[in-house]
Amino acid sequence: MSKIIIETASERTETLLRAAIASQIERLQASAQSSRARLQAFQMRYGKELADVAAEDLEGGDLEYVEWAGEAEMLRRLEDDVRHLKKIEMAHR
Repeated sequence: MSKIIIETASERTETLLRAAIASQIERLQASAQSSRARLQAFQMRYGKELADVAAEDLEGGDLEYVEWAGEAEMLRRLEDDVRHLKKIEMAHR
C-alpha cells in the first residue's frame, strides 16, 4: 500500500489542497454512482452479470458488450481514483 504525503508551507495552501481533493472525490463518487446505475440497467435487462454473458447473447451484440465492459472498467477506475485520493495526507513544514 502506498501513501501520498504533501508538505505545505502554509495553512492556506493546505486548506486549498484539502478542498480541491474533497471536491474531486465528490465528483468521482458522483460519476461512480452514475456508472453503477448504468451497470445495474444492463444487469436488470439481461438478468446476468457481465462475466456471465457473451456479445452474441446481447441484443446489441458486440457494440453493447463493449459498452457494458467499458462501463465496468470505468467504475473500477473511478473507485480506484477515489481510494488513491483518500490516501493523501497533508503536513506542514
